[in-house]
Amino acid sequence: MDTQYKKLIPCIYLKDCKAVKSLTDHEPEEQEPAALAAAYDNGFTDALIVFDLSDTDQEQEAHNDIIREICGRIRIPVIAAGRIRRMEDVKKFLYAGCSMACLNLSKEGNAKIAAEVADKFGADKIGACFSSEEQIEEYKEYIDCNISCLIYVGEEPFEGLERVQTAIPVIAQITRKSCVRETLLHSGIHGVTGAGVNARTGKLQHVRNKLISCGIPVRIREAAYKWDQFKLGPDGLLPVVVQEASTDQVLMVAYMNEEAYNMTVATGRMTYWSRSRNEIWVKGLTSGHFQYVHSLKADCDMDTLLAKVEQVGAACHTGSHSCFFNTVLTEEGKESFNPQTVLLKDYQTITDRRDHPKKGSYTNYLFDKGIDKMLKKLGEEATEIIIAAKNPNPNEIVYEISDYLYHLMVVMAEKGITWEDVTQELARRQKKES
Repeated sequence: MDTQYKKLIPCIYLKDCKAVKSLTDHEPEEQEPAALAAAYDNGFTDALIVFDLSDTDQEQEAHNDIIREICGRIRIPVIAAGRIRRMEDVKKFLYAGCSMACLNLSKEGNAKIAAEVADKFGADKIGACFSSEEQIEEYKEYIDCNISCLIYVGEEPFEGLERVQTAIPVIAQITRKSCVRETLLHSGIHGVTGAGVNARTGKLQHVRNKLISCGIPVRIREAAYKWDQFKLGPDGLLPVVVQEASTDQVLMVAYMNEEAYNMTVATGRMTYWSRSRNEIWVKGLTSGHFQYVHSLKADCDMDTLLAKVEQVGAACHTGSHSCFFNTVLTEEGKESFNPQTVLLKDYQTITDRRDHPKKGSYTNYLFDKGIDKMLKKLGEEATEIIIAAKNPNPNEIVYEISDYLYHLMVVMAEKGITWEDVTQELARRQKKES
């Protein structure tokens, strides 16, 4: 975990598939877990911790599905903690999209699991929850080699923390009555979480400003250009072309005034000025279809912004992913294509067949037959690649690889795995190897 800045980390406690108040108070929160997570990802938080309070394997499986939904809906890293008894539990958290899974040091044998998990996934993926300095001392050999973050979940946030001798970053769980500033002044504490952060999520910008004034380093966003450096239209607004970062698809065009621009920069969530309603408009605040900033670039004349975003759900109010779906003119001839999006478009066609069956479709035939048939075909196509690779004609192997990728995507769609899931894992491995 990056220790350059002190971190503000809200958390969600999952019990019986609901978000509850705390580790001990299981009164349900007003919002369902994914919506609550989206509310916490307001631009002023650095991560989210999800505590799995399940009692049974069935409840744990249901919670994993909720955690996967949360990971797909928000931009900040998700750290999972709770019911971990074996390596398989850690794998499920990581495969759900979590950036880290935290073992509970109070559970016998968990510290020893850390070495096995760190060897497979890397120590940067493993954290640990502790409630006393004695636990740190007892498992120090495992922690120093295999753990990258410690979460203190004791009753009193300060008790013993100043005496903990470890170079591992410590996140302290604080209560509503705790002082964020006083907690973060401790050199050994690199972040705060718990009810004390959850209760302040609506005013974390103010909290951050106070921390900065006290000399406590926190992450802030700063734009390279101020509002008065742009050339505005007659209405005082700046047009914004919005493009999906992962696909380069143009999603929509909107407008910003100075307040919307400053809010976008500060929060990392696209915020516009609604010309029809004459009010500030945070995209997704009502629908949950937020746009998270990937980059903002101005054109050569400084009179238009290009925003590359991570789009949650649909960008268009009609339910379409993009607002640009009315074809006005198409020239005949060879169809152009973006090689970077071919697999994505094929996958979207496969999932569309799954969700909207078409008579005579081979894809629907595979979905009807089920996973065993899909895997049989996948194995056959893998064998065809091996045979083709032994032949001198490269065209044959191209054909067989294409067949294999199609059948692989059918299996992916059946199991709910996307190309984004796969590429994120590949990016994680590149980062680990670099």
